[in-house]
Amino acid sequence: MRPKIYLFGDSITEASFADGGWGASLAHHFSRRVDFLVRGYSGYNTRWALKVLDKVFPPEKEVTDVSPVAVTVFFGANDACLPDRSCAFQHVPIDEYKNNLSSIVFSLKKRWPGTNIILITPPPIDEDARLLHPYVEDPSGLSERTNEAAGAYAKACVAIAGQCGIQVVDLWTKMQQFPDWKNAYLSDGLHLTQGGNKIVFEEVIQKLGEVGLSLENLPVDLPRLMEEIDPNDPLKAFKD
Repeated sequence: MRPKIYLFGDSITEASFADGGWGASLAHHFSRRVDFLVRGYSGYNTRWALKVLDKVFPPEKEVTDVSPVAVTVFFGANDACLPDRSCAFQHVPIDEYKNNLSSIVFSLKKRWPGTNIILITPPPIDEDARLLHPYVEDPSGLSERTNEAAGAYAKACVAIAGQCGIQVVDLWTKMQQFPDWKNAYLSDGLHLTQGGNKIVFEEVIQKLGEVGLSLENLPVDLPRLMEEIDPNDPLKAFKD
């Protein structure tokens, strides 16, 4: 059986198998080596994610399957909604966000002690673009998110990864290293363009490689046509 990797997060994870998405790119990259299971939930924050863990993953008392080799945990963009603006119901205070992330990591480690967990910070926010793509009517004329707030949650995510001794992709910082990041990486000031998806893909590939999950180290399942199947006796490759 192929090893499995779960992708757990909000809408950016839910859309990761769209055209050019980072999840689809991972599945293509690891073709015949790893199965990717997408568990993305649009609009969710860490408070809600923590509540549904036993519905998303096998309950701890029922874990009998082979452990996944890795899980990405990608939350924070919704937690960082401002508490006095149009999406206040999604807001989670930053201290609670940190506690929730820690609890999610602890729960996953309790289920699967040997599984690699990779946290991904929220992306940066283009506030002007968010005003052009509001979720709900907002007469205030103010973005429901700010880049400053997203940065604070990204920093908190990085800190939790350090405390838990796990890997982290600091997407907020990485994307802003490119001068035209707002247009190149964000489609609506929050969600990702194909360029933004490529950044996530490349960063996750790097983190997986650092723990030995690379093309060189993962076997291909079943015989390969040009290398292992004899054209004069094809069925020989499938004998036990």
